Amino acid sequence: MALPTFPDGFLWGVSTSAYQIEGAVDEDGRGPSTWDTFSALPGKVLGGDTGRTATDHYHRYREDVALMRELGVDAYRFSVAWPRVLPDGHGAVNKAGLDFYDRLVDELCAAGIAPAVTLYHWDTPQKVEDDGGWLNRDTAFRFADYATVVGERLGDRVHMWMPLNEPMVVTLFGYAVGIHAPGRALMFEALPVAHHQLLAHGLATRALRAAGASNIGIANHHVPAWPASDSPGDVGATKLYDGLVNDLYAAPVLTGRYPTDELARAMPGPVAEDLEIISTPLDWYGVNYYAPTRVAAPSSGGTGPVVDGAALPEGLPFDFPPVEGYPTTDFGWPVVPSGLRETLTMLVDRYGEHLPPVYITEGGCSYHDEVHDQRRIEYLDGHLRALHEAIESGIDVRGYFVWSIVDNFEWSVGYSQRFGLVHVDFDTLARTPKDSFHWYRDMIKAQR
Repeated sequence: MALPTFPDGFLWGVSTSAYQIEGAVDEDGRGPSTWDTFSALPGKVLGGDTGRTATDHYHRYREDVALMRELGVDAYRFSVAWPRVLPDGHGAVNKAGLDFYDRLVDELCAAGIAPAVTLYHWDTPQKVEDDGGWLNRDTAFRFADYATVVGERLGDRVHMWMPLNEPMVVTLFGYAVGIHAPGRALMFEALPVAHHQLLAHGLATRALRAAGASNIGIANHHVPAWPASDSPGDVGATKLYDGLVNDLYAAPVLTGRYPTDELARAMPGPVAEDLEIISTPLDWYGVNYYAPTRVAAPSSGGTGPVVDGAALPEGLPFDFPPVEGYPTTDFGWPVVPSGLRETLTMLVDRYGEHLPPVYITEGGCSYHDEVHDQRRIEYLDGHLRALHEAIESGIDVRGYFVWSIVDNFEWSVGYSQRFGLVHVDFDTLARTPKDSFHWYRDMIKAQR
């Protein structure tokens, strides 16, 4: 059965990020990133995988843009690698690195595909991390300088900008529990990382506009948080998790306030003045949605919770029992299309008139089927139907980006998970469009 018709002008896109696809980590003057360092450490990434080659998009970008042109998407969301443009994170610009993104943007424009640029998708220059990383307030100002460099070069052709992607993941996984780069395990002492990223976002938004760029948003991770039971412990743990994941990064950007006074007091620096910068008005708001999370009070079993196959440290104030009653992806994530509608409704209920038009900046699934991936088709079909229901209810959603155009390096689980519409043979790097690629292409044609 054909999908219902989306509004005129609805944007259909695909997404990637630099470290997950580019490779060429030590070519043309690129400096090392925290993910180069982290993935080289024994036991940090499944199978010892790294992004050293990834899908070799750095050399094969024309082939990938041709695939996107065949797919018929309106927009391509990709990230610029901060260490490729500024190897030390600040100071001298690496012309060869910036030239690469200039060529990529030109190639996209020639193909009729609107470039949608993320400035930071977790690959901090290692020199910046050595100087304190996101625990250091100065990193926010270095990031704004980086935004100026990229905005001045690409701002005349880029259709959408996102200074940050999922700052929650960097704070929680990178600094609080240590299963992502840079591998710190600071628990709640990682909260300054959240504040400094949000400050960087506000400063970068202003820097981009000053450089002549426009149409700026953010890509935030959002999930329905479901208590495992109605016990006070589970309900309390869920409320805490919900606040840390859904509101900590949305409320300051959209309303200029932290969701609780307790969180505001935990943040460093002149918080009130910073919030004025953090809440610099956006043109749109991006939502990355994958699946709901079930939350419980911490168990007394002596082991920490597990996320994506990685055991988290003991002492977290919540546990994550499985979401039962739904099919799962091959990554073990529950497939809950209605959760997308629930997420959007939650944001409208909480932020109301503060919420600008929304784009789904990521949505997708990992299945190991090489080319005949009917389950991915069913996943996308179900989520797009749920999205259409949300739009019909009055929620202003203007586009959907599938994660991802190609199979890629999936962070701490390496190459074990495949999210792509295009299959990549990681030995030969050959690209083969999957059945879902053809489904998405045909669906876009039908919508038009």
